[in-house]
Formats: sequence, C-alpha cells, structure tokens
Amino acid sequence: MKINWGTGIVLAFIGFISFIMYFVINMNIKQEYDHDLVTESYYEAELAYQSDIDKLKNAQKLSENISWERISSGIVLKFPKSLTEESIKGKVFLYRPSSKQHDFEMHISLSDHTLLIPDNRLLDGRWDIKVDWSYEDETYMYKEVLVY
Repeated sequence: MKINWGTGIVLAFIGFISFIMYFVINMNIKQEYDHDLVTESYYEAELAYQSDIDKLKNAQKLSENISWERISSGIVLKFPKSLTEESIKGKVFLYRPSSKQHDFEMHISLSDHTLLIPDNRLLDGRWDIKVDWSYEDETYMYKEVLVY
C-alpha cells in the first residue's frame, strides 16, 4: 500500500495527538506528579503580605539577623546575641514544596540563643523556612531556602 501526502499528514496528527494525550493522562493519574498549593487560603495570605514585607524590613534594620547552620542532629537557627532570649517569641514554619504532608511549624524555644530543628523531622531536599518572630513588641521575619 502506498501512502500519499494526505494520509501521511493525518497519521502524523494522530501520532502527535496520541503522544500529547498520553502525557496529559499520566500527569492527571500519577500521584508523584501531584503538587499542592503553598497555602489553601491563598487570597487571605496575599492580603497579609504587606505585613510580611514590613517584618522583613524590620529584620534588615537589625545589626545581626538570624543565621543557620547544619549539624549532625539537624539545623540550628542562631538568633542575635544582642537580644535577650526570654523576650523572643514566635514560630518557625518549614514548607516542603514537593509534599504538603511534610510541612510543619514549631514554637520558638531558645537555648543559648539557638533553636534546634531535629534531623528526624527533615527529609533530604528543598525546604522553605520562615521564622515569624517578635522582640519587645516589634515584629520580624526571616525567610530562607534550605537544601538539606
């Protein structure tokens, strides 16, 4: 059987459409390709974004900001030594972009101006960390992307 131009073009279109449909169906069925939103209440978080910008600006005004270090037992967040640790209050949010089930938050409880995030809570890969904290009625925020 001889294939002419018209038949070849139709077969090429059918092949291309089949190829695209295969990937569309795979992306919708497989769980490994399922990605969650950063937050369920996206619009409410967007309205509060200006306060986050203000907190980040306050943190830039500090003589020393939060720093972090990876150790064998996890990640250590180091708060400024110039501040009294009893007056530091807030929360640490750890967001895992690849899986909503691994996100967690913890209250700030300092020991010698440091906070340990234990190794057993952290999986290898990317983490977005956000420290929302206050000191003497002034609010601050620290954001960082970590690869653990």
